[in-house]
Amino acid sequence: MTGMIVAIAADHNGVELKYRLKSQINALGHHCIDVGPFKTAPPVDYVDYAQLVGTMIQAGDCDRGVLICGTGIGMSIAANKIPAVRAALVHNFASAAKSREHNDANVLCLGSWVCSDDENFEISRTWLDGKFGEYRHVRRVERIAPEPAGKLVFANGVFDILHKGHIEMLRWASNLGDRLVVGINSDASTRALKGASRPINNQENRKALLEALRFVDEVLIFDELTPTALVEKLRPKIVVKGGEWLASEVRERDKVPPDVEVKIYPLVQGYSSTNVITAIRSL
Repeated sequence: MTGMIVAIAADHNGVELKYRLKSQINALGHHCIDVGPFKTAPPVDYVDYAQLVGTMIQAGDCDRGVLICGTGIGMSIAANKIPAVRAALVHNFASAAKSREHNDANVLCLGSWVCSDDENFEISRTWLDGKFGEYRHVRRVERIAPEPAGKLVFANGVFDILHKGHIEMLRWASNLGDRLVVGINSDASTRALKGASRPINNQENRKALLEALRFVDEVLIFDELTPTALVEKLRPKIVVKGGEWLASEVRERDKVPPDVEVKIYPLVQGYSSTNVITAIRSL
C-alpha cells in the first residue's frame, strides 16, 4: 500500500533513528509527519509522544503511526491506552508481517536499542507493505475495538432463505455499533441479480423474518441492484458485507463514501441460499 500518511514520533532515545526512518518512509511513497521531538536533549517522556500519534490515529488524521523509544515497550503500552489504536511492538520481520495480517496493527513500535537502524528500516518497510487478512481475522480484531458510541451499522443482501451464515453475520454486525439497519433487494432487483426464479420468498416475507431477529433494528427494501443510494441517504458509520470480497472491492463496487468504514464478514462454509434451494429442488 502506498501513499499513506504516516505520523512518526520518538522519545530522546529514538530521535536519530526517527530522522533516518522519516526520509526512508517518504522514499517509499508515503508522507511522513514528524511530531517530535527534534533534539536528543533534554530527555522527554515517551508517553506524551505516544499520545500525540495515538490521538492522530483516533481522529483519522493519519493512516499509520510509528513510535520509537529505547525498547519500544513504553511506547506500545502508552499508545494502546488510546481507543482505536492497535500498537504492535516489533523486533523482527515475522512479527512485522503478522501484526498487520493478523491484528491490523495501525501503530508500529520500534526499539532503537534492540535492532540496528537497517533492521528497523526493513521492519518498517515490511509492516507498511503488509495487508490485513480480512477473511480469517476480522472477527477477532473487532472484539478488541473500542466500545460502540452512537454508530449506525448497515448490512445488505437478498436474504432469500435465512441460514446460519446470515444469522452469524448480522449478529456480528450488530455488535459493531448501536443500531443495525438491514437493506434487502426488492423482488424486482433480486430477479435482475439472481434470475427469473428468484426470490423464493417475496420482499415482505423476507423483511418480516429479518425484523423478527432481536439484533436487527430496522429493515429497508431498495429497488436498485446495489445499495449505493441507500448508504448515501443513511450515512452509516460502518457497512458490513458477507462473502469473499475485500473491503476495497465492496467500496468500489457499491460506491461506499470514503468516510464510511467497510467490514467484511467471512463466509460460513457450507451455507448459502443457493445451496439450500438446490438441495430442496433435488428432493
